[in-house]
Amino acid sequence: MKEITFPKSQALELNDFKEMDYYAIENYNLPIELMMENAGLQLANLIAHSATKDKKIRIGVGNGNNGGGGLVAARRLLGWGYKVSLDLVTEITRELPALQLTRAMKFGATLDKQDEQKEPDVWVDAYLGFSQRLPLNEPILKRIEKANSSPALKISLDIPTGFLGDVNQPYFEANKVMTLAAPKSILYELKDEVELFVADLGIPREVYKKFNVEPIEFNQGNIVRLKR
Repeated sequence: MKEITFPKSQALELNDFKEMDYYAIENYNLPIELMMENAGLQLANLIAHSATKDKKIRIGVGNGNNGGGGLVAARRLLGWGYKVSLDLVTEITRELPALQLTRAMKFGATLDKQDEQKEPDVWVDAYLGFSQRLPLNEPILKRIEKANSSPALKISLDIPTGFLGDVNQPYFEANKVMTLAAPKSILYELKDEVELFVADLGIPREVYKKFNVEPIEFNQGNIVRLKR
């Protein structure tokens, strides 16, 4: 996997990324479902790069677009022959995540029951996205506590759940974090041992230029590893 050096000074603040993301969706006819598919596929690629097919993979999802991306990843992994269970932290009611849940279940995903959960080999955090707010509710906090005490390899999609820059607050303590489109400055506050990755979301180069962001060169692969 290609490695790049990307200084924190050039990374995006979360609000700037939100604006860039929305601008790309609205001005380039990129539907949210397509972006969700791209995010989920890249997450599945990173998980597949990190685990063999005999490993048990748990993907935690919420009721937002980040959860939808996690459900896309589940479907793709199941299609590749991996064993995937879903940890639903809340009822999935929003249209796109609900559609992705239906698709993942048709591909063979199983639902974790809290009182019967077996320890996974890989625990994936797609519970909340970059629009999350603190404090976290009790069900999410319990998931985080359980995940952090698990020996499983932990992977977060975009921003670890519960993390808004303060490592002293409860958050999903991922070993690997895959952010989307461009590095986020908040991720540079994570512990040094956390591996950071950036995945191609399909945003045009012109959008990067408009927001004065150096485009990531994804021509040698869809995911690059960040050197800090």
